[in-house]
Amino acid sequence: MAALLRRYGVGARWYDVLSGERWVYRAGRRAGVALLDPRPGEVIVDLGCGTGLNFPVLSEAVGPTGLIVGIDRSPDMLEMARRRVERAGWGGRVRILQADATALRPSDVAALAGASPDALLATYSLSVIDGREEAWRRASASLRPGGRACIVDMQPPRGTWRVLSPLARLACSAGGADITAHPWQMLERDAEPGSLRRSERKGGHIVAVAGRLA
Repeated sequence: MAALLRRYGVGARWYDVLSGERWVYRAGRRAGVALLDPRPGEVIVDLGCGTGLNFPVLSEAVGPTGLIVGIDRSPDMLEMARRRVERAGWGGRVRILQADATALRPSDVAALAGASPDALLATYSLSVIDGREEAWRRASASLRPGGRACIVDMQPPRGTWRVLSPLARLACSAGGADITAHPWQMLERDAEPGSLRRSERKGGHIVAVAGRLA
């Protein structure tokens, strides 16, 4: 795991290009944010925020009175995220927490945010974490009662979209993701009955699931 994190950190400068973000994975981020439906003034946790690729659309959604709490283990990824925040002038809307998701303390999240967050977004991050069940338990426990969550992640593409398989393998290799993990199933298990919404993109390669936690 340590070797993987070193590679993940070293590749931070090139991650946005090598990950296929522009052509494939941005669609999943946008689908996830649409399902999560963040509102002006809300506090949103971005779990495994990486270089901050979710920040633009989240910042627009929560507005100047809202807040994004970006959490990631990699200091190199977070340095790129901080640069993104500085360039965009989002200093008042984004706070960064370097933490291992499997050891995340909800009290630390609340202290940084100033309140228990309203919602949680995890895009392509839980499939990278070996202890994803513990990471999910801790992250979801940081939310206020009745908080919302959305998990966006990958599975092998189907049908004609199987032409994306080489790119999918490259993206998984770059980030150390397990394409068979299906982390959205944790949310499906824990969400309030009737609250779940699901969207798929790129021939089912990208799955986004959102719901309200019980």
